[in-house]
Amino acid sequence: MKPKSSCLRFVTSDDYGSSLRLAEMRMRMWGKRSITGLGVAVAMVAAGAANAAAGDITGVWLAPSRSAHVEIERCGDTFCGKIVYAKPPASNPRMLDVHNKDPDLRTRSMIGTVFMEGFTGGPDKWSGGRLYNPGDGNTYRGLITLVDDDHLQLKGCAFWFLCKSQTWVRLKAL
Repeated sequence: MKPKSSCLRFVTSDDYGSSLRLAEMRMRMWGKRSITGLGVAVAMVAAGAANAAAGDITGVWLAPSRSAHVEIERCGDTFCGKIVYAKPPASNPRMLDVHNKDPDLRTRSMIGTVFMEGFTGGPDKWSGGRLYNPGDGNTYRGLITLVDDDHLQLKGCAFWFLCKSQTWVRLKAL
């Protein structure tokens, strides 16, 4: 019998005497690896499912429009969102809702205004909500998709074929 070294090498029939014993030994080795691999795969899938089940859209998100910070929270049985910060445009430094269809609301500040509301569902998709676009004063049907724990996609549609989407990034607490 050859001396065993610490290097990885193939098991041969010289190591175990007969080809039947060799086959049994290889089956045992591969069987253990397969079971271990299967166990690791099941654990990874279970962890992913736990994260998806824990899909939480509440928190502060960075929207690409005007570098806005949007806080999404529970509003009763639904989710809603408000702008908590945005870089003001030069043409509207006070961030007023100048394009609102209701003339009485054109003097309100967009900071703190709920512009998305009525979203229900989960754990990775919320629908049935409405999105107010302060850029044009219109309200659109909305869909939120949680891509992963730190990214969500917000989609607003005027009609089923006329939609725009944005990907938002979760802002971490400092």
